[in-house]
Amino acid sequence: MRIKRVPQDFRVEEEIVLPGGEHGAYAYYRVEKRNLATLAVRDRLAARLKVTPSALVFPALKDASAEAIQYASVRKRGPEQIKDRGFTAQRVKWGSRSLQPKDVLGNRFTVVVRDLAEVDVPALTEALYKLEAEGLPNYFDEQRFGSLSEKGFIGKAILQRDAEQVVRFYLEEPMRGDPADVREFKVLVKSHWGQWGFLLHQAPRPSNFRSVITYLKDHSHDYGKAVNLIQDRLLSIYLSAYQSWVWNHITARYFESFGHTSLAVEVVDVPFLLPEASAVPDAAKALEIDLPRLTARYQGEVGEAAQAVFEMEGLTLHDFKARILRRVYLAKGERAVWFKPAAVEVSAPYPDHYTPGRQAVTVKFTLQSGCYATLVMKAAAAYSGLPFRTR
Repeated sequence: MRIKRVPQDFRVEEEIVLPGGEHGAYAYYRVEKRNLATLAVRDRLAARLKVTPSALVFPALKDASAEAIQYASVRKRGPEQIKDRGFTAQRVKWGSRSLQPKDVLGNRFTVVVRDLAEVDVPALTEALYKLEAEGLPNYFDEQRFGSLSEKGFIGKAILQRDAEQVVRFYLEEPMRGDPADVREFKVLVKSHWGQWGFLLHQAPRPSNFRSVITYLKDHSHDYGKAVNLIQDRLLSIYLSAYQSWVWNHITARYFESFGHTSLAVEVVDVPFLLPEASAVPDAAKALEIDLPRLTARYQGEVGEAAQAVFEMEGLTLHDFKARILRRVYLAKGERAVWFKPAAVEVSAPYPDHYTPGRQAVTVKFTLQSGCYATLVMKAAAAYSGLPFRTR
Protein backbone atom coordinates (compact mmCIF):
# COMPACT_ATOMS: atom_id res chain seq x y z
CA MET A 1 0.00 0.00 0.00
CA ARG A 2 1.09 3.52 -0.72
CA ILE A 3 0.01 6.93 0.55
CA LYS A 4 0.96 10.48 -0.46
CA ARG A 5 1.48 9.53 -4.10
CA VAL A 6 0.49 13.14 -4.86
CA PRO A 7 -0.21 15.96 -2.34
CA GLN A 8 -3.99 15.78 -2.83
CA ASP A 9 -3.90 12.13 -1.67
CA PHE A 10 -3.38 13.33 1.90
CA ARG A 11 -5.73 16.03 3.14
CA VAL A 12 -6.18 17.36 6.66
CA GLU A 13 -8.65 19.93 7.95
CA GLU A 14 -8.25 21.50 11.34
CA GLU A 15 -11.28 21.33 13.64
CA ILE A 16 -11.11 24.48 15.71
CA VAL A 17 -13.22 26.71 17.94
CA LEU A 18 -12.53 30.34 17.05
CA PRO A 19 -12.83 32.72 20.01
CA GLY A 20 -15.95 34.87 20.05
CA GLY A 21 -16.21 38.52 19.12
CA GLU A 22 -16.81 40.37 15.86
CA HIS A 23 -14.83 43.55 16.40
CA GLY A 24 -11.63 42.37 18.08
CA ALA A 25 -8.12 43.45 17.19
CA TYR A 26 -7.13 39.99 15.89
CA ALA A 27 -7.91 38.74 12.40
CA TYR A 28 -8.49 34.99 12.01
CA TYR A 29 -7.50 33.52 8.65
CA ARG A 30 -8.53 30.18 7.18
CA VAL A 31 -5.44 29.01 5.29
CA GLU A 32 -5.45 26.38 2.55
CA LYS A 33 -2.00 25.14 1.59
CA ARG A 34 -0.51 22.45 -0.62
CA ASN A 35 2.95 20.89 -0.55
CA LEU A 36 4.29 23.61 1.73
CA ALA A 37 5.35 23.56 5.38
CA THR A 38 3.29 25.60 7.82
CA LEU A 39 6.31 27.68 8.85
CA ALA A 40 7.03 28.51 5.21
CA VAL A 41 3.41 29.67 4.82
CA ARG A 42 3.76 31.69 8.01
CA ASP A 43 6.84 33.50 6.69
CA ARG A 44 5.25 34.29 3.31
CA LEU A 45 1.95 35.35 4.83
CA ALA A 46 3.73 37.55 7.36
CA ALA A 47 5.62 39.26 4.53
CA ARG A 48 2.36 39.95 2.69
CA LEU A 49 0.81 41.35 5.88
CA LYS A 50 3.99 43.33 6.62
CA VAL A 51 4.42 41.90 10.12
CA THR A 52 7.19 39.84 11.70
CA PRO A 53 6.70 36.06 11.44
CA SER A 54 6.36 35.83 15.23
CA ALA A 55 3.29 38.11 15.05
CA LEU A 56 1.46 35.53 12.94
CA VAL A 57 0.30 32.58 15.03
CA PHE A 58 -0.59 29.12 13.73
CA PRO A 59 -1.74 27.08 16.76
CA ALA A 60 -0.62 23.82 15.10
CA LEU A 61 1.77 22.69 12.38
CA LYS A 62 0.67 20.55 9.43
CA ASP A 63 2.50 18.11 7.16
CA ALA A 64 4.33 19.80 4.26
CA SER A 65 3.66 17.04 1.72
CA ALA A 66 -0.12 17.31 1.86
CA GLU A 67 -3.14 19.51 1.37
CA ALA A 68 -4.12 21.23 4.59
CA ILE A 69 -6.74 23.62 5.89
CA GLN A 70 -5.69 25.36 9.08
CA TYR A 71 -6.14 28.63 10.91
CA ALA A 72 -3.91 31.54 11.87
CA SER A 73 -4.30 34.77 13.83
CA VAL A 74 -2.62 38.15 13.57
CA ARG A 75 -3.12 41.50 15.29
CA LYS A 76 -3.55 43.39 12.05
CA ARG A 77 -6.29 44.98 9.92
CA GLY A 78 -5.24 42.89 6.96
CA PRO A 79 -6.99 42.25 3.62
CA GLU A 80 -9.89 39.82 3.34
CA GLN A 81 -7.99 37.43 1.07
CA ILE A 82 -4.32 36.77 0.37
CA LYS A 83 -3.06 34.44 -2.36
CA ASP A 84 0.52 33.36 -2.83
CA ARG A 85 2.37 30.41 -4.32
CA GLY A 86 1.16 27.31 -2.52
CA PHE A 87 -1.52 28.84 -0.29
CA THR A 88 -4.63 30.97 0.01
CA ALA A 89 -5.61 32.78 3.22
CA GLN A 90 -9.21 33.93 3.74
CA ARG A 91 -10.15 36.14 6.68
CA VAL A 92 -13.13 34.50 8.39
CA LYS A 93 -13.55 36.34 11.68
CA TRP A 94 -12.27 38.92 14.13
CA GLY A 95 -11.45 38.12 17.75
CA SER A 96 -10.08 39.47 20.99
CA ARG A 97 -6.96 37.28 21.32
CA SER A 98 -4.40 35.25 19.47
CA LEU A 99 -5.19 31.63 18.63
CA GLN A 100 -3.75 28.98 20.96
CA PRO A 101 -3.11 25.22 20.66
CA LYS A 102 -6.01 24.54 23.03
CA ASP A 103 -8.40 26.03 20.45
CA VAL A 104 -7.69 23.11 18.10
CA LEU A 105 -10.06 20.23 18.89
CA GLY A 106 -8.58 17.81 16.38
CA ASN A 107 -8.08 17.12 12.70
CA ARG A 108 -10.15 15.37 10.04
CA PHE A 109 -8.05 13.40 7.56
CA THR A 110 -8.83 12.15 4.08
CA VAL A 111 -6.21 9.70 2.83
CA VAL A 112 -6.10 7.98 -0.56
CA VAL A 113 -4.45 4.58 -0.24
CA ARG A 114 -3.05 3.31 -3.55
CA ASP A 115 -1.26 0.31 -5.02
CA LEU A 116 -3.59 -2.30 -3.49
CA ALA A 117 -4.47 -5.71 -4.85
CA GLU A 118 -8.19 -6.44 -4.80
CA VAL A 119 -7.63 -9.06 -2.07
CA ASP A 120 -5.83 -6.46 0.12
CA VAL A 121 -8.87 -4.23 0.57
CA PRO A 122 -10.86 -6.36 3.07
CA ALA A 123 -7.82 -6.88 5.31
CA LEU A 124 -6.96 -3.17 5.28
CA THR A 125 -10.56 -2.20 5.99
CA GLU A 126 -10.74 -4.64 8.90
CA ALA A 127 -7.47 -3.30 10.32
CA LEU A 128 -8.70 0.31 10.22
CA TYR A 129 -11.91 -0.53 12.05
CA LYS A 130 -9.87 -2.56 14.55
CA LEU A 131 -7.78 0.54 15.26
CA GLU A 132 -10.94 2.62 15.71
CA ALA A 133 -12.21 0.14 18.29
CA GLU A 134 -8.96 -0.69 20.10
CA GLY A 135 -6.44 2.09 19.44
CA LEU A 136 -2.66 2.13 19.10
CA PRO A 137 0.49 3.63 20.69
CA ASN A 138 0.72 7.40 20.42
CA TYR A 139 4.25 7.64 19.02
CA PHE A 140 5.57 10.79 17.39
CA ASP A 141 5.95 10.08 13.68
CA GLU A 142 8.33 11.05 10.86
CA GLN A 143 7.14 14.65 10.57
CA ARG A 144 8.56 15.39 14.01
CA PHE A 145 12.09 14.41 13.06
CA GLY A 146 13.08 16.70 10.20
CA SER A 147 16.22 17.70 12.16
CA LEU A 148 17.61 14.15 12.19
CA SER A 149 20.90 13.76 10.30
CA GLU A 150 23.19 10.81 9.64
CA LYS A 151 25.11 11.80 12.78
CA GLY A 152 22.00 11.95 14.93
CA PHE A 153 20.07 14.82 16.50
CA ILE A 154 21.32 18.37 16.86
CA GLY A 155 19.02 18.55 19.90
CA LYS A 156 21.13 15.92 21.65
CA ALA A 157 24.30 17.94 21.01
CA ILE A 158 22.59 20.92 22.64
CA LEU A 159 21.83 18.88 25.77
CA GLN A 160 25.42 17.60 25.81
CA ARG A 161 26.54 21.25 25.92
CA ASP A 162 28.84 20.79 22.95
CA ALA A 163 28.52 24.21 21.30
CA GLU A 164 30.99 23.51 18.51
CA GLN A 165 29.20 20.28 17.62
CA VAL A 166 25.85 22.14 17.55
CA VAL A 167 27.26 24.73 15.14
CA ARG A 168 28.72 21.97 12.94
CA PHE A 169 25.39 20.14 12.94
CA TYR A 170 23.60 23.34 11.99
CA LEU A 171 25.97 24.46 9.22
CA GLU A 172 27.30 21.25 7.65
CA GLU A 173 25.09 18.23 8.45
CA PRO A 174 22.21 17.63 5.99
CA MET A 175 18.98 17.04 7.93
CA ARG A 176 15.98 15.05 6.75
CA GLY A 177 13.86 18.18 6.38
CA ASP A 178 16.42 20.32 4.55
CA PRO A 179 15.46 21.59 1.08
CA ALA A 180 17.82 20.95 -1.84
CA ASP A 181 19.54 24.37 -1.75
CA VAL A 182 20.35 23.99 1.94
CA ARG A 183 21.77 20.50 1.37
CA GLU A 184 24.00 21.84 -1.40
CA PHE A 185 25.22 24.64 0.84
CA LYS A 186 26.03 22.26 3.68
CA VAL A 187 28.20 20.17 1.38
CA LEU A 188 30.10 23.35 0.58
CA VAL A 189 30.48 24.23 4.28
CA LYS A 190 31.91 20.80 5.06
CA SER A 191 34.64 21.21 2.44
CA HIS A 192 35.39 24.86 3.33
CA TRP A 193 34.96 24.89 7.12
CA GLY A 194 36.48 28.02 8.62
CA GLN A 195 36.50 29.99 5.34
CA TRP A 196 33.71 32.20 6.66
CA GLY A 197 34.18 35.09 4.28
CA PHE A 198 33.79 32.79 1.28
CA LEU A 199 30.85 30.90 2.83
CA LEU A 200 29.03 34.11 3.71
CA HIS A 201 28.72 34.91 0.02
CA GLN A 202 27.51 31.37 -0.76
CA ALA A 203 24.85 31.10 1.96
CA PRO A 204 21.21 30.86 0.80
CA ARG A 205 19.24 34.12 0.87
CA PRO A 206 17.32 34.67 3.03
CA SER A 207 18.57 32.36 5.75
CA ASN A 208 19.71 32.42 9.36
CA PHE A 209 22.99 30.84 8.23
CA ARG A 210 24.22 34.30 7.32
CA SER A 211 23.85 35.64 10.89
CA VAL A 212 25.81 32.74 12.35
CA ILE A 213 28.54 32.87 9.68
CA THR A 214 28.88 36.66 9.94
CA TYR A 215 29.61 36.28 13.65
CA LEU A 216 32.05 33.40 13.12
CA LYS A 217 33.91 35.47 10.52
CA ASP A 218 35.09 37.76 13.33
CA HIS A 219 34.89 35.32 16.28
CA SER A 220 35.92 32.02 14.73
CA HIS A 221 36.00 29.99 17.96
CA ASP A 222 33.16 31.55 19.96
CA TYR A 223 30.73 28.73 19.29
CA GLY A 224 28.71 29.41 22.44
CA LYS A 225 27.60 32.81 21.16
CA ALA A 226 27.16 31.43 17.63
CA VAL A 227 24.70 28.80 18.87
CA ASN A 228 22.53 31.50 20.38
CA LEU A 229 22.39 33.33 17.05
CA ILE A 230 20.42 30.42 15.58
CA GLN A 231 16.75 31.38 15.44
CA ASP A 232 14.87 30.54 18.62
CA ARG A 233 12.10 28.73 16.76
CA LEU A 234 14.67 26.45 15.12
CA LEU A 235 16.38 25.71 18.43
CA SER A 236 12.97 24.87 19.92
CA ILE A 237 12.25 22.50 17.03
CA TYR A 238 15.64 20.81 17.46
CA LEU A 239 15.08 20.27 21.18
CA SER A 240 11.52 19.09 20.68
CA ALA A 241 12.59 16.54 18.07
CA TYR A 242 15.13 14.88 20.34
CA GLN A 243 12.79 15.07 23.33
CA SER A 244 10.12 13.32 21.24
CA TRP A 245 12.58 10.69 20.05
CA VAL A 246 13.50 9.76 23.61
CA TRP A 247 9.81 9.75 24.59
CA ASN A 248 9.08 7.29 21.78
CA HIS A 249 11.76 4.92 23.05
CA ILE A 250 10.59 5.17 26.67
CA THR A 251 7.02 4.42 25.63
CA ALA A 252 8.02 1.49 23.41
CA ARG A 253 10.10 -0.05 26.21
CA TYR A 254 7.20 0.40 28.60
CA PHE A 255 4.93 -1.53 26.24
CA GLU A 256 7.51 -4.32 26.11
CA SER A 257 6.65 -5.07 29.73
CA PHE A 258 3.28 -6.40 28.53
CA GLY A 259 4.80 -8.96 26.18
CA HIS A 260 6.72 -9.02 22.94
CA THR A 261 5.17 -8.99 19.47
CA SER A 262 6.71 -9.14 16.02
CA LEU A 263 4.55 -6.24 14.83
CA ALA A 264 6.06 -2.76 14.69
CA VAL A 265 5.68 0.63 13.04
CA GLU A 266 8.78 2.22 11.55
CA VAL A 267 9.64 5.81 12.36
CA VAL A 268 12.67 7.13 10.41
CA ASP A 269 13.66 3.51 9.72
CA VAL A 270 13.57 2.47 13.39
CA PRO A 271 10.92 -0.10 14.44
CA PHE A 272 8.73 0.77 17.43
CA LEU A 273 6.68 -1.94 19.11
CA LEU A 274 3.05 -2.29 18.07
CA PRO A 275 1.48 -4.31 20.89
CA GLU A 276 -1.83 -6.10 20.65
CA ALA A 277 -4.41 -3.92 22.37
CA SER A 278 -5.72 -6.91 24.31
CA ALA A 279 -2.31 -7.35 25.96
CA VAL A 280 -2.19 -3.79 27.31
CA PRO A 281 -4.26 -3.13 30.46
CA ASP A 282 -6.78 -0.30 30.37
CA ALA A 283 -4.88 1.48 33.15
CA ALA A 284 -1.75 1.46 30.99
CA LYS A 285 -3.64 2.81 27.98
CA ALA A 286 -4.88 5.71 30.12
CA LEU A 287 -1.36 6.63 31.17
CA GLU A 288 0.40 9.87 30.28
CA ILE A 289 4.21 9.93 30.26
CA ASP A 290 6.26 13.07 30.90
CA LEU A 291 8.25 14.55 28.05
CA PRO A 292 11.92 14.17 29.05
CA ARG A 293 13.15 17.23 30.93
CA LEU A 294 14.95 18.00 34.17
CA THR A 295 11.76 18.02 36.27
CA ALA A 296 10.16 14.93 34.67
CA ARG A 297 9.16 12.10 36.99
CA TYR A 298 9.27 8.45 35.97
CA GLN A 299 8.21 5.70 38.37
CA GLY A 300 7.64 1.96 38.38
CA GLU A 301 7.83 0.22 35.00
CA VAL A 302 7.93 3.59 33.23
CA GLY A 303 10.90 4.55 35.38
CA GLU A 304 12.71 1.33 34.46
CA ALA A 305 12.01 1.97 30.78
CA ALA A 306 13.23 5.57 31.06
CA GLN A 307 16.45 4.53 32.81
CA ALA A 308 17.19 1.97 30.09
CA VAL A 309 16.66 4.57 27.36
CA PHE A 310 18.83 7.19 29.10
CA GLU A 311 21.61 4.61 29.37
CA MET A 312 21.18 3.78 25.68
CA GLU A 313 21.51 7.48 24.84
CA GLY A 314 24.45 8.05 27.18
CA LEU A 315 22.57 10.71 29.14
CA THR A 316 20.91 11.14 32.51
CA LEU A 317 17.77 13.05 33.38
CA HIS A 318 20.05 15.79 34.75
CA ASP A 319 21.23 16.42 31.18
CA PHE A 320 17.73 17.34 29.98
CA LYS A 321 18.14 21.06 30.38
CA ALA A 322 19.39 23.28 27.55
CA ARG A 323 22.12 24.94 29.59
CA ILE A 324 24.01 26.45 26.65
CA LEU A 325 20.92 28.27 25.33
CA ARG A 326 19.94 31.67 26.67
CA ARG A 327 16.29 31.95 25.62
CA VAL A 328 15.07 28.48 24.59
CA TYR A 329 13.91 25.68 26.88
CA LEU A 330 12.67 22.12 26.67
CA ALA A 331 8.91 21.78 26.40
CA LYS A 332 6.94 20.85 29.50
CA GLY A 333 4.01 18.50 29.72
CA GLU A 334 2.85 14.93 29.37
CA ARG A 335 1.72 12.89 26.39
CA ALA A 336 -0.93 10.17 26.34
CA VAL A 337 0.56 6.79 25.42
CA TRP A 338 -2.53 5.50 23.58
CA PHE A 339 -5.06 6.96 21.14
CA LYS A 340 -7.90 5.93 18.85
CA PRO A 341 -8.94 7.27 15.45
CA ALA A 342 -12.62 8.22 15.42
CA ALA A 343 -15.35 8.25 12.78
CA VAL A 344 -13.45 5.90 10.45
CA GLU A 345 -14.80 5.53 6.91
CA VAL A 346 -13.37 3.35 4.15
CA SER A 347 -14.67 3.69 0.60
CA ALA A 348 -15.33 0.90 -1.86
CA PRO A 349 -12.24 0.14 -3.97
CA TYR A 350 -11.74 1.89 -7.30
CA PRO A 351 -9.03 1.71 -10.00
CA ASP A 352 -5.70 3.32 -9.10
CA HIS A 353 -4.95 5.28 -12.27
CA TYR A 354 -1.33 5.81 -11.12
CA THR A 355 -0.72 2.05 -10.95
CA PRO A 356 -2.54 0.14 -13.71
CA GLY A 357 -4.16 -3.07 -12.54
CA ARG A 358 -4.14 -2.02 -8.89
CA GLN A 359 -6.86 -0.63 -6.62
CA ALA A 360 -7.24 2.40 -4.37
CA VAL A 361 -9.51 3.29 -1.46
CA THR A 362 -10.27 6.59 0.28
CA VAL A 363 -10.00 6.52 4.07
CA LYS A 364 -11.38 9.17 6.42
CA PHE A 365 -10.96 9.55 10.18
CA THR A 366 -10.61 12.13 12.93
CA LEU A 367 -7.75 12.44 15.40
CA GLN A 368 -7.16 14.50 18.48
CA SER A 369 -4.61 17.27 18.07
CA GLY A 370 -1.04 16.01 18.28
CA CYS A 371 -1.75 12.50 16.94
CA TYR A 372 -0.38 11.33 13.59
CA ALA A 373 -2.50 10.07 10.71
CA THR A 374 0.55 8.53 9.07
CA LEU A 375 1.01 6.40 12.19
CA VAL A 376 -2.56 5.13 11.87
CA MET A 377 -1.89 4.09 8.28
CA LYS A 378 1.41 2.39 9.20
CA ALA A 379 -0.35 0.43 11.95
CA ALA A 380 -3.15 -0.54 9.55
CA ALA A 381 -0.55 -1.83 7.11
CA ALA A 382 1.18 -3.84 9.85
CA TYR A 383 -2.07 -5.42 11.04
CA SER A 384 -3.15 -6.30 7.50
CA GLY A 385 0.26 -7.67 6.51
CA LEU A 386 0.85 -5.12 3.75
CA PRO A 387 4.08 -3.33 2.84
CA PHE A 388 3.92 0.41 3.48
CA ARG A 389 5.49 3.29 1.61
CA THR A 390 4.92 6.95 0.91
CA ARG A 391 5.19 8.90 -2.34
